[in-house]
Amino acid sequence: MRPFDVYAQYPVTPVSGSGFRVTLADGREILDFYGGHAVISIGHGHPHYVAALKEQLDKLAFYSNAVLNPLQDELATKLGQASGLEDYRLFMVNSGAEANENALKLASWDTGRTKVLAFDKGWHGRTAGAVAVTDDPPIKAPVNHGVPTEWLPLNDCDAAEARIARGDLAAVIIEGVQGIGGIYVPEPAFLQVLAKACRQQGTALILDEIQSGYGRTGRFFGFQYAGGVEPDLITVAKGMGNGFPVGGLLIHPRFAEKKGSLGTTFGGNHLACAAAIAVLEVMESEKLVENAAVQGAYLLDALRQNSGLHDVRGRGLMIGFEVEANGPALRKSLLMEKGVFVGSAKNPETVRLLPPLTVDKAACDELLGALLH
Repeated sequence: MRPFDVYAQYPVTPVSGSGFRVTLADGREILDFYGGHAVISIGHGHPHYVAALKEQLDKLAFYSNAVLNPLQDELATKLGQASGLEDYRLFMVNSGAEANENALKLASWDTGRTKVLAFDKGWHGRTAGAVAVTDDPPIKAPVNHGVPTEWLPLNDCDAAEARIARGDLAAVIIEGVQGIGGIYVPEPAFLQVLAKACRQQGTALILDEIQSGYGRTGRFFGFQYAGGVEPDLITVAKGMGNGFPVGGLLIHPRFAEKKGSLGTTFGGNHLACAAAIAVLEVMESEKLVENAAVQGAYLLDALRQNSGLHDVRGRGLMIGFEVEANGPALRKSLLMEKGVFVGSAKNPETVRLLPPLTVDKAACDELLGALLH
């Protein structure tokens, strides 16, 4: 037996990591500005994170949600404090797609409706409901069209307001910053229009913060750049566990709790909670949200001064741009020749920067030197 071959892969094999650097099997060390697809939030091999997982593994790795798990309460409390959303409730799952599936389910239960409004270039996952609201037709099978979804351009306030006003939508789903679509940022006024229109029509507003959350944009959640926006449901994953598979759904207090309505075998297990708690502790002690804002602003300014890059965009350490020549060739040459790993997007010409939030100015200068010279 061998792995099912579905990934286009670079011919490199990471074997260890420290901070924002990764060592390959051939002994080379690379600068990680990809972060394992925005997953590595507090850096590779952080000692506090490693110790927390080892300590929990020595105690109890797993038990199901049929019993009390005080670590879930601790995580929910710390996440509420870190995000400023202390009155929300946390339902834990294993991945971002699973979080979005449950968000869509809650929205439909709450409204009694089935239709969803999503946005061009939006990307929410590969499972049945999540892929139905994802703007990526080649990854949808015939069975994945079960959620009636309509599409509008990002940041078209008039079109979105008019569509929501018809009052027949279960949910509007939008990313805090579009990730795989290419790092496109919802304008604060657009998010405010969505929030107001959804509130007026009883439509659930789902903020997908799977890539843009956990401090990556320089705020805890990307939507927090838009004052006064109070999502009904917020989905998280990726940076939440720094590599341990964990996701979550933050649920507005207006939603009633009903035994048996949602469920999961592995979600919120003891090791997942230990990992997620350690991530929040490191983020607070090392002020990583603030660091993402500072380093991101520095990178954006420097990149925008280079004439060979086009449409440099993003927030914090979530940055995208196009290059004059061949995007795939640039990414390959950066990795294979200069030892810098950067990400791609649905548009192959787009370069994405998603480094660990621990990255410093020296590492940013190293990236800029490799990229711009």
